[in-house]
Amino acid sequence: MFGRSIFQDRHDAGRKLAAALGAFRACDPLVLALPRGGVPVAFEVAEVLGAELDLLFVRKIGAPGHEEFGIGAVVDGAEPQIVLNEDTARQLGISDDYVRAEATRQLYEIERRRRAYVGGREPVAMGGRTVIIVDDGIATGGTMKAALKGARRNHVARLVLAVPVAPADALIELRADCDDIVCLATPEPFGAVGFYYGDFTQTRDEEVVRLLASAAALPRRHETDAGSTPRY
Repeated sequence: MFGRSIFQDRHDAGRKLAAALGAFRACDPLVLALPRGGVPVAFEVAEVLGAELDLLFVRKIGAPGHEEFGIGAVVDGAEPQIVLNEDTARQLGISDDYVRAEATRQLYEIERRRRAYVGGREPVAMGGRTVIIVDDGIATGGTMKAALKGARRNHVARLVLAVPVAPADALIELRADCDDIVCLATPEPFGAVGFYYGDFTQTRDEEVVRLLASAAALPRRHETDAGSTPRY
């Protein structure tokens, strides 16, 4: 295991991750951040790539009477998706009506949180685009797997998983769910994501709102290619 942090903070991790993602700049990608911790990382990526930045919420669907036991998830987007563990749901005898009701409840929560961060702006459509999903790190990979599966169902052209740090075995599990993986460090034994950051203070809602507003004002790749000066 590393004896010291690899990244100063999430912004430092984002700048380093952006450098590794430079080849995707020409694709005019859509960068999707898993809130809240993924937003500062994704902001730096979006700035360097001249890319559009949006949020991607993932909300767990719990088993009846045991909400902490996930049987699936609802994934945000212009076309929200239900990602269900079919075998587990079948073994537990969970009905389609229950899944639909829980999915609706989680979608309401996603909408509430999205409004808190971006107001009335609708999610950016993913269809036909190169989509880069960013978080500040991966521990088990469960949330990211749901995010990738949900995004894939939105008919993306190319799906990229980008994180500063993750355990190698989690990335192996996720490889089938995306087209590319960009990860800067896979220390073993892994421990916790926060171990690899000098500052891993929880990202506040106010910071998410500020960064999303700043990202919306950044020049996009097609704008800079037309003659404006890119920001690095």
